[in-house]
Amino acid sequence: MILIFKMSFLIIIISNILMFISIILSKKTFMDREKSAPFECGFDPKSFARIPFSLHFFLITVIFLIFDVEIALIFPIITSFKLVNFVIWTKISFFFLIILLLGLYHEWNQNMLNWTY
Repeated sequence: MILIFKMSFLIIIISNILMFISIILSKKTFMDREKSAPFECGFDPKSFARIPFSLHFFLITVIFLIFDVEIALIFPIITSFKLVNFVIWTKISFFFLIILLLGLYHEWNQNMLNWTY
């Protein structure tokens, strides 16, 4: 019983010493702020953090992610060409591409694809 208390006390002491050492070593100065900033995010890391960012930049990023996921969904359609019925494969492929083109048309009508306003 005493051995368990001694071991748990030793573990607690060692873990506290390690946490204290990590706190001392991880102190950041004002000059180190740039190292923890995101790379090429479009913001000046030395400026105020609550500045508004471009909504257009955000929308283009979302559009890119949507089309990136859709391309990842198109690849299995291509590889399954020889494994499924041709008529069903054609209907599913055209349905998927129609949805993709309707989304592109909607984004074009909303002027989301313009790089400048």
